[in-house]
Amino acid sequence: MSVFTIPSDQDFVQALARGILNHVGPTPEKLARVTVLLPTRRACRSLREAFLRLSGGQPLLLPQMMPLGDVDEDGLALQTSGTDYDLHLPPSIGGLKRTTQLAQFVMKMDSNTTPDQAVRLAEELAQLLDQVHTEGLDLADLSGLVQDTELSLHWEKTVLFLSIIGDTWPTVLKSQGVIDSASRRDQVLRARAKSWAQNPPPGPILAAGSTGTIPATAELLNVIANLPQGFVVLPGLDTDAPDEVWKNLEPSHPQFGMRHLLEKLELTRDDVQLWSGVKNSKSQRTKVLNRALIPAGATHLWRDDILAANDVDGALDGLTQIDCPGPREEAETIALLLREALNKPEQTAALITPDRQLARRVAVQLSKWNVDVDDSAGQPLDQTPPGAFFNLVSEMAAENFQPISVLACLKHPLATGGQAPGQLRFQTRALEAICLRGPRPEEGLDGLDARLRVFLKDAEGYQQTAVKRLGFEAKNARAALTVLRELIAPFSEVLHQKQVCPAELLQAHVKAAEALARTDSIEDERHLWAGEAGESLSNFIAEAFEALLALGPISAEHYPALIKTLMAGRAVRPKFGKHPRVFIWGLLEARLQRCDVTVLGGLNEGSWPGDVEASPWMSRPMMHAFGLSQPERRIGLAAHDFIQAAAAPKVYLTRADRSGTSPQVPSRWLVRLDTMLGNASVSQGTKWLDWAAQLNQPETPPQPCKPPKPTPPVEARPNKLSVTAIEKWMRDPYAIYAERILGLRPLDDIDADASAADKGNVIHLALERFVKNNIDALPDDPLAELLRIGEIVFKEHITSPGIRAFWWPRFLRIAAWFVDFEQDRRARGLKPVLIEGSGETEINGFILTAKADRMDMDGAGNLDIIDYKTGQAPTTKQVDSGLTPQLPLEGLIAKRGGFKQLKKVTALSGMLYVRLTGGRIAGEQKPIRLDGEETMQKAEEKLSELITKFRFEDTPYLSRPRPMFESRFGDFDHLARVKEWSGEGGKE
Repeated sequence: MSVFTIPSDQDFVQALARGILNHVGPTPEKLARVTVLLPTRRACRSLREAFLRLSGGQPLLLPQMMPLGDVDEDGLALQTSGTDYDLHLPPSIGGLKRTTQLAQFVMKMDSNTTPDQAVRLAEELAQLLDQVHTEGLDLADLSGLVQDTELSLHWEKTVLFLSIIGDTWPTVLKSQGVIDSASRRDQVLRARAKSWAQNPPPGPILAAGSTGTIPATAELLNVIANLPQGFVVLPGLDTDAPDEVWKNLEPSHPQFGMRHLLEKLELTRDDVQLWSGVKNSKSQRTKVLNRALIPAGATHLWRDDILAANDVDGALDGLTQIDCPGPREEAETIALLLREALNKPEQTAALITPDRQLARRVAVQLSKWNVDVDDSAGQPLDQTPPGAFFNLVSEMAAENFQPISVLACLKHPLATGGQAPGQLRFQTRALEAICLRGPRPEEGLDGLDARLRVFLKDAEGYQQTAVKRLGFEAKNARAALTVLRELIAPFSEVLHQKQVCPAELLQAHVKAAEALARTDSIEDERHLWAGEAGESLSNFIAEAFEALLALGPISAEHYPALIKTLMAGRAVRPKFGKHPRVFIWGLLEARLQRCDVTVLGGLNEGSWPGDVEASPWMSRPMMHAFGLSQPERRIGLAAHDFIQAAAAPKVYLTRADRSGTSPQVPSRWLVRLDTMLGNASVSQGTKWLDWAAQLNQPETPPQPCKPPKPTPPVEARPNKLSVTAIEKWMRDPYAIYAERILGLRPLDDIDADASAADKGNVIHLALERFVKNNIDALPDDPLAELLRIGEIVFKEHITSPGIRAFWWPRFLRIAAWFVDFEQDRRARGLKPVLIEGSGETEINGFILTAKADRMDMDGAGNLDIIDYKTGQAPTTKQVDSGLTPQLPLEGLIAKRGGFKQLKKVTALSGMLYVRLTGGRIAGEQKPIRLDGEETMQKAEEKLSELITKFRFEDTPYLSRPRPMFESRFGDFDHLARVKEWSGEGGKE
């Protein structure tokens, strides 16, 4: 038998290419007669490049190179031409179609399973079927498993279901004229093995880099090894492992797969030779790595075998470990390592990691230096712009146009709605400002229409003024609603039906997405399908449509989750690498690859190696009893990948100590390596961490932020304020500066809880209408009248049913209390003379305005000022301090005749806050127990001083010099950077 190995410390494809050239000799035309089977397409490309390097760029007839994973009948036919061997196999069933058909069986087993849950279980079931085919087993034999093994009731039902699948699934496939892809692959591999065994090819055949994990592949390797011109080349066989270690390897060991293969080939390690042209370097690095990963029962060999060799330092030369504080620091450090490698001409560098999030972070960090590199493992389709947009359309339609889903979809770069790019986005911002911020509107487009009508009815015009300051108008929001109604509403209506064929839903989904992505250009239908990601999405939809035809009707509400589940796992892989010398590889793509600088990233448990999760269809004891390999076999493959990569000349091992707030556990291989080496540990690359951190540090030490002290020109300062703004001016002048001079307005949160201000406005309006309508005398049934007015006001101004349901019971309690309050005041001779009235007066050339909730007057002309509060009411102490001057200043305007509706005021006899909560205490009177005339005079004097002070240009608008509550965060405190200079230091 011709079985060879290339040690882990050698560049596998370079050594393989050199050995092939040595074999064919000086006649280059013989090279074209060679056939090479490799594990992956990327390995085939790497071998081509190796031949090119060895030829010095000269033209060369290359061997025929084929990936083992893509063996097909055409390739078989080429190798068996001229023989009587023929193979006719049905095509393999599509992956999505198989998943949806298996999902049907799952939903029949449990009717409570939703389609997306069934698909996830079907994917696991499909993997189990592939494993059963690969291991050469039959699900029909599971019936004996129940009899021979004591199983719980749950597992007995599962085994019964799997037995039914074993009997039924082949019939389903046969009726459609297809077979499982794993079964087809195995049949083609075995057919090729049989063909070559009967009719050996005329030229050399090499199978290189495979460990024969798949039994059919192992059979083919066995045939190739016995051919007259056949060669099997194994990657990194450990020929130095002691026999006691070799005989007791576990599935999680990196050499387990090759030991299993050699047993099938009936060979020992002594029968395996070094590949042509490869010298036995006896690399201490490889020896250290292999010994570090020996089974736990053989760790007593560590000191005897390694430290006695006195070559540990040589083994660790070129090997550096970097423990980073977190994922961000790890990505920055890796990017710096890769960038530094480019400083040397022709030097190559690669990051190898199974952590795709880390790979994306590193790619972003490299872009800082204009190094454009892509992740060869691909980007998930649902995270590409077309895939994300496609899912956002279904989520928006399914959620019936709720604010967050609408904004996420319409602000996507692909959303244009048949208009010029940017136009729909402008309309969406207008819709956001008018309809989507604040409490959630009613469901559907009708709810958004109702919110727009409320905006147009804004009697005071405050919201309309604020929206216009942003540059928007109601017609802009209406245009966005028109786009939604015309393009997405039909799809949304279908999504709210009970039972619909999912393929029909997909058609409606595609139609809506295409319409929303259409631009005003001529060939606009291509907009969504452009580029590699668009092409991948198109292929997915075509495959999904055929698959969903087989699923049967589903409840339409489950469609968005179903389509997202089907899309999950689809990757968009670049056709060509973006950078010629820097690479990011997954574990599969990295096999047989070698670079000058190699970074192994994400070396934490759960990442590398990944978590081993048991199948939902079989427990571990059941898998063992049935004859399936254990999940730990995948850890063994990952360990072999680790050793092959870590044996390179210059290697950096990186990991993150924490992810978010969670501590991370180092990879078991790093722990074993550190434990075995003891004091002779791997060198720590802390300097790289320091250098990466310095890239983000400012040139000078950070300086503490000082409180802002804006001093705008006098002519820019406001010369007119309301009585409520005066308190803000006293307590937080910076807020006046931001609002009145800079023209800023705080935006409501999206999908916000109903605010106290909203509640106050509705209650104020209801009470205003009630008192105005009955200013002379109360009706016979005042409570019924107030409730009638309240219903009208709630209907006009509250579009959310949830908020209405929460506030209405409170209003009922407020109404009952207020009627008693009103009857008592009128019985004491106090009559309302001003309801929500506006007034103003001039003080030292400054215009003071007010809109008073209510003023009552007795027969002597004495005035009572009343202010309704649905929140906390000011206290007498606060009013006496002069920092809460609203009611005294309203009295001053009244005394000066600023309220045109009032007759002459004799004196300010009382100031009253009426607190209305609707809670356990529905309403409460909070009188200000101060002399009205004296308080009014003090407020005037203090305001005059304030006016005079701010007429000097050097008077700054300070932030929070006298806040009422230190813990409360003002609307403009973030702009003033209060937390930076106030000593709170970023406290939440």
